[in-house]
Amino acid sequence: MGSISIWHWLIVLLIVVLVFGTKKLKNMGSDLGGAVKGFKDGMRDGSAPDEPAPPASQVANKPSGGADKTTIDVEARNKS
Repeated sequence: MGSISIWHWLIVLLIVVLVFGTKKLKNMGSDLGGAVKGFKDGMRDGSAPDEPAPPASQVANKPSGGADKTTIDVEARNKS
């Protein structure tokens, strides 16, 4: 009485299939698999070592004196 036999599991499985239907169970399984795969990819990407930053000479050549003419100071525009 204390343990669950194979017949109990088969009855539970039959009830689940009757309630949800096979198509919905298939969709739920594929969604769960996609979520697990996405989680594993995210964990792998997070543990990868970062690429070193390029040397300053390889960064885009910007004039050192003053701001770029295409740059807009949002705070200055809002205050005036």
